[in-house]
Amino acid sequence: MRQFSPILAAFALLASCNTAPDAAVTDASVRLPAVKGNPGAAYFTLHGGEKDRTLVKITSPFVGNAEMHDMKTENGMAMMVPIEGGLPVPKGATISFQSGGKHVMLFDMKPDLKAGDAIALTFEFADGSKETASAKAIAAGGEAEHSH
Repeated sequence: MRQFSPILAAFALLASCNTAPDAAVTDASVRLPAVKGNPGAAYFTLHGGEKDRTLVKITSPFVGNAEMHDMKTENGMAMMVPIEGGLPVPKGATISFQSGGKHVMLFDMKPDLKAGDAIALTFEFADGSKETASAKAIAAGGEAEHSH
């Protein structure tokens, strides 16, 4: 009878692990408000993982409140509308949050934030999972990663 090596068993176990994240956030930036006390905005790309999930909340220790919004046009007028009930993130999808489209409004930002600072954003999903990404602070009127 042949013995199964513990080392081979460990490799087999590691090979069977799914190391791909359920979602990943890239290209995160935060546009600082032009006037202190006004809201800022967060932009990023959200990549769906191995299963469908729903993004329900974004938080940061640098802001009092964060709200997901989208832009829509009605009767020739562009308007910002809240994304209510969460944002579905289908398996393998890529969803861009950018100026003129989906974005996150950041209210009650810490007044000492300046361009170049790293701002932690935590993404919370309906399944209870969380992912934190670092966003680069961009001055009002500065070029953000998603300003195409």
